[in-house]
Amino acid sequence: MNLLVSGSGKKGLLILAHGAGMAMDHPFMQQLSEQLSACDLKVVRFEFPYMAARRITGKRRLPDKMPVLEECFIAVVNQLKNRYPKMFDENACPLYLAGKSMGGRVATLVAERLAATAVFVYGYPFHSIKKPAVLRIEHLRQIETKIYIFQGERDKLGNSLEVLAYPLSSNVKLHWLVDGDHDLQPRVRSGYTQLQHLQSVTKTIKHAVDGYNIAL
Repeated sequence: MNLLVSGSGKKGLLILAHGAGMAMDHPFMQQLSEQLSACDLKVVRFEFPYMAARRITGKRRLPDKMPVLEECFIAVVNQLKNRYPKMFDENACPLYLAGKSMGGRVATLVAERLAATAVFVYGYPFHSIKKPAVLRIEHLRQIETKIYIFQGERDKLGNSLEVLAYPLSSNVKLHWLVDGDHDLQPRVRSGYTQLQHLQSVTKTIKHAVDGYNIAL
């Protein structure tokens, strides 16, 4: 499995998953990787099987079924255990998971199996656009891992009015970004920019991972 790795890892290892239509080297994913690396995290990007296949064939494909996506995420961790054994020793550094939209959802689903310290999600897909009544929150009702969700107020996959009514675990921390859409992009009239929102997200993540200084 091809991986893109950056960052020092002084404060932990973070695995970053892409969204449904966004390859791991998409400019948005590159931007996230650079911002997360600046938090002294070792950032690892990978691609789910359907996206890896598209890279070879050039043909767009629908995402794999959720069990396949979950197993792929877990396989990445197993690969990293072989590559960076010191990071998985008894006194290992923290393991963080992160993802854009679909990738973030997968990260929340495997977080407890991987004993992740926390999960950071850029735009959680609480429901599809066509089926707003079918929610993707069952596992978030009682999850014990800390989940940080950075959500645009007008996200069509879960806006502020909808999500605040959901029965989520107290471990799910919602961070609302003014006028942001599913890509955290606000309208010009809001007075904010996507870059400002992403910088705000990075500040929150940096604060969350502070206190760790791993000698590798």
